[in-house]
Amino acid sequence: MTMGKIIFYEDRNFQGRSYECMSDCSDMSSYLSRCHSCRVESGCFMVYDRTNYMGNQYFVRRGEYADYQRMGMSDCIRSCRMIPMHRGQFRMRIYERENFGGMMHELMDDCDNMMDRYRMSDCMSCHVMDGHWLMYEQAHYRGRMMYMRPGEYRSFRDMGYSGMRWMSMRRIMDSCY
Repeated sequence: MTMGKIIFYEDRNFQGRSYECMSDCSDMSSYLSRCHSCRVESGCFMVYDRTNYMGNQYFVRRGEYADYQRMGMSDCIRSCRMIPMHRGQFRMRIYERENFGGMMHELMDDCDNMMDRYRMSDCMSCHVMDGHWLMYEQAHYRGRMMYMRPGEYRSFRDMGYSGMRWMSMRRIMDSCY
């Protein structure tokens, strides 16, 4: 399996001390006092502005990210998660209410507008059966995002996303390797 590689820098524009990472890192403070830019050499990652994969998150693929603020981070990057490459089908069930209640729809492809496609105004829980997905707070894959890997997500509110609506979903199909 090909591994991803991301390099974090203390300052904007790839300046200051750096830290190379090829896996998940729940807290970068033991390597860098702050992180304001990164360069992805291979793979796909989610970067987070809080430790333990919390807070605002942003999807990064091969390329350069010179300024954390352009990624929508309110603070510097504090943790990252490597996204494994998935081959095969994608399946996710979205639910209108917490604990898999209310209306349910099964997705096997991207959905750019949940309201138009399913007449669902809210998505409060989901079950990712296959693949890795990004959920967005606005239609057409815009706004804040959340990374979903296979598993059950009974309550987005309990995960710290109270008051947020998820309006579009996209499969992570990038071959970033």
